[in-house]
Amino acid sequence: MSRIGKLPVAIPAGVTVTFENGLLTVKGAKGTLTQQITGDIDVKVEGAEAHVLKTGNGADAKHGLYRALLHNMVVGVTEGYKKSLKVNGVGWKVAKQGNKVVLNVGFSHPVDFAEPAGVKLECPGPNEIVVSGIDKTLVGQVAANIRKIRVPEPYHGYGIAYSDEVIERKEGKTGGKGKK
Repeated sequence: MSRIGKLPVAIPAGVTVTFENGLLTVKGAKGTLTQQITGDIDVKVEGAEAHVLKTGNGADAKHGLYRALLHNMVVGVTEGYKKSLKVNGVGWKVAKQGNKVVLNVGFSHPVDFAEPAGVKLECPGPNEIVVSGIDKTLVGQVAANIRKIRVPEPYHGYGIAYSDEVIERKEGKTGGKGKK
């Protein structure tokens, strides 16, 4: 039995949760999210709480997962999610042009990253990118795809990193100084 799955999900005012034919729908002020639920799982909405229930023996592995997904959906339609990235490199910069972000990150050409549906990209500064949206999974994946364009390297720290990420630095070569 999942300890996480047993916990109820609080539903704030202005949010509606419906579960019909295996499709979980959460509507709120920021938008609507849907999630297909498979297996022996049922969602019951009682007042201002939603409970994720197991209806069969094979649902142990998915019990906590679907409760966490439901919680993330409720938070997404009320508050939303944000991931901040910082660009570190000599002469490196980013800028928003229309519905894409143009990254000048040490390549011989600028890299264009198109804004996917359901996600908003912002560049508050020349070395900052903010990814925001209501779907936690999508926001995290888009931020990871941007980071993958230029992963931080451990010697100088150049690259695209999450704003709260700590990059372990290496010392580098000493170059044989003092050898005879």
